[in-house]
Amino acid sequence: MNPSAAGQHLPDLIVGANYHPHDSDPATWRRDAAMMRDAGIRMVRLGHLAWDTFEPSDGAFTFEWFDEVMDLMQANGIGVILDIAVRPAPLWLHRKHPSIDVVASDGGRLYPNHRYMDDVGDPAFRSHAMRFADRLTKRYAGHPALAAFGIDNEPGDGPISYSETVRARFIAWLKDKYGTAEALNTAWAGHRWSRRIGDFADVGLPQSGTYTGAPERVLDFRRFISHEVETYLEALLDVVEANAPGMLTTTNMWYYADKKHFDYAPAAYRGRITRAGNGFYPGGTIIDNEGLRGALFGMARIQYENTTPFWCTEFTTMTAVPGSIRKSAYASLMLGNQLVCGWTWQTMHAGEEQFLQGMVDWDGRPNRKLDEYRRIAAEFAKLEGRGFPYRPRAEVAVALDFPSQIASAVFPERHDRQAQTAFEAVVSRNLDVRMVDLAHSALDFKLLIVPGVLVLDEAAADRIRAFVERGGTVVMTSYSATLDADGQAFASTRPGGLDDVFGIRVGSYEETAMLNELAHGRTGSERLDLDFDGRAVSAATPRFDLVEPTTAETLARATGLDADYPLITANRYGSGRAVYVALPARREVLDPLLEAELALLEVPAGPEVPAGVMARAVDDRHVLYLNLDAEPKPIAFQGKATGVLSEARFDGGFLLGPYDAEVVELD
Repeated sequence: MNPSAAGQHLPDLIVGANYHPHDSDPATWRRDAAMMRDAGIRMVRLGHLAWDTFEPSDGAFTFEWFDEVMDLMQANGIGVILDIAVRPAPLWLHRKHPSIDVVASDGGRLYPNHRYMDDVGDPAFRSHAMRFADRLTKRYAGHPALAAFGIDNEPGDGPISYSETVRARFIAWLKDKYGTAEALNTAWAGHRWSRRIGDFADVGLPQSGTYTGAPERVLDFRRFISHEVETYLEALLDVVEANAPGMLTTTNMWYYADKKHFDYAPAAYRGRITRAGNGFYPGGTIIDNEGLRGALFGMARIQYENTTPFWCTEFTTMTAVPGSIRKSAYASLMLGNQLVCGWTWQTMHAGEEQFLQGMVDWDGRPNRKLDEYRRIAAEFAKLEGRGFPYRPRAEVAVALDFPSQIASAVFPERHDRQAQTAFEAVVSRNLDVRMVDLAHSALDFKLLIVPGVLVLDEAAADRIRAFVERGGTVVMTSYSATLDADGQAFASTRPGGLDDVFGIRVGSYEETAMLNELAHGRTGSERLDLDFDGRAVSAATPRFDLVEPTTAETLARATGLDADYPLITANRYGSGRAVYVALPARREVLDPLLEAELALLEVPAGPEVPAGVMARAVDDRHVLYLNLDAEPKPIAFQGKATGVLSEARFDGGFLLGPYDAEVVELD
C-alpha cells in the first residue's frame, strides 16, 4: 500500500483497538498482535500521548523500536492509525521553553503535572511540534502498515493559558481584526463602566471563559484561542500533506471540551481531515439510551456535512454491560461510521488511567469485552459489499454555532444543549440529519432548525433569509438572534435581522415560574401548557419570549396563564416558511411541530418501525434495524428477505430481540 492508495484496501467496516506498545516489550507485542488478528482486529491506533518515547531529549529521536511494531502489525494484516503525538509536550520542552507552560488567570504558573498543559499557540511549542511531526511522517509515510495519520488527540481539551505571551498574541490578533482602538471600543462597548481602551496596551485577558465580565471581551478572547488551535491543527496537516500526499488523516476530535472549546467548523468544511473521528463513549449501560443519544450527537457535531465515512477512533470498553458495545456499534453505523476502535486493548498498568479496563486484563488474558469485539468483527465481515459504510442523505439540518455556544453560557440553557434536543427529535424519526454551520453551509435542505443560535451576524441572517425565500422552512427557537457579531444585544426588533422573515416582534421574556405563582398559586413550577392546533402540549421551561405577530399566524398559545401568549408562529416569506418557537427546544413541542412541518414539505418518512427501534435503509436492498429496548419488537416489510447477521429467512417480517441488531437483505 502506498500513501496515495491509502484506504483503498480497507474493509467496508472495521473493528480496531487502541494499543500502547511503549507500555510493554517485543514478546508482548507479538502475543498481542496474534490475539488481535485472531479476533478480527484489522486496525490499531498507535503513538498517542507518547512524544517523549520517540524523542526522549531535544533532537534525539528513537524510532527504531517502533519500526518493529509497525512491521509486526503489517505481518499480521493489521493497519495502523499513527497519531502525531505532539500533546502533551515532553517535560524537557517545558524546561527549555517555560513560555509554553499554562498560566492561571491569577498569574500563577502551573506545573504540567498531567496531560494537555501546553500553550499550543506558543512559537517554541509549534517549532518543536512541527519538527517532530516532520520526522515522524517522513519515516512512516511509505510503510505498508500505515492506514492514516492521526492529527492530535482531543485538541479541545486542556486549560487556557493567561500568560503575558498569550496577552501579547491576543493584542496582535485584535490589532489585525480592528485596526484602531476606537473600533475596538465600539465592538467592546468601552463606554460602559468606564472601560475604554486608550491604547491596545490597555487590553487585558478576561479571567473566565464565561460571562462573569464584559461579554464582548470574553467572546473575542475565545475566538482568539479558537484561532490559535485551528492554525496549530492546520500546520500539522501541512506537514502531513507535504510528506505523505494523499494519505488518509483522522483524529480523536473533542473540540467542544469545556476547557478549551474551539470552533471546529472551518476545518470540518475544508475537509482536510479526511476521516472525521472521535471517542464514542455512551456509558456502560444497555438500558438507558441517554448516553447513546449524546454520543451520536457527538459524531454529528464533528462530521458536519462531510460525506466521507466517519471513524470512531476510540470506542467504549470499561465495564460496559454485555451487549451494550455491540448495540452502540450498530447505532453508530446509522450515522455513517466505518470504524469501531476500542479504547483500549489492554487494561492500563500505570498513569492517569491505570484502572481503566480494556479488552485484555493486566496479565494479558482476554476478558468478555474482547469476546464482544470479536463478535462485532465477525458480523461486520458479513456486511462486506452490502452498502456500508452508510452514507446519510439528509433533508433536515440543525444549525450549530461556536460564538453562540460560548455566549449562551449565561443563559439557563446553552445553545449546544438545544441543538442536541433538535438533533434527537429528528433522529428519533429515523431520519438523517446534518449539523451545519451557517457561515459555511449552502443550506441545501428542506428544513433548517435554528436552536437558540444566540449570536447572529449579518451574513448568517442573509443565508437564512435566502433559504426561506427560495422555498425552505426554518424553525427557530428562543434565545436565537439576540446578539450581533460583536456579542451586543440587537437594538432593533428581534429576531435580529430577520423580524420581517418571521413576521414577528420578539420583545422581552417572562419567567414561567413567576407567572405560575399567579396561575397555580405555587412557587418553582416551570410547567408551560400550550394549545397547539387543538392539541394540549406541556413542557418545562425557565422562560419564554413575548412574541407579537405582525404578518405571522399563531399556531400555538399558552393556556392557564394570565394571558394566551403566542408561543409558536408561522410566516410565509418568499416561497418558504419561517416558524418561531418562543421557548427553548423541547421534545414535547418539537415532536408535533416537526411532524406537521415535514408533512408539509413532503419529506419521506424513515423506515416504519415500532417505537424504540432505530432503522436506516442502507441502500435499495438492505435495511439496518437496531432494537434499543428490553422488549422484542415486531418488524414488518413487504416480501421475503434474509437476515445477513442471523442468516435466517424471513417472509413479511420478523421479531427483533431485545437490544439486538439485524441487517435485512430483501429478495
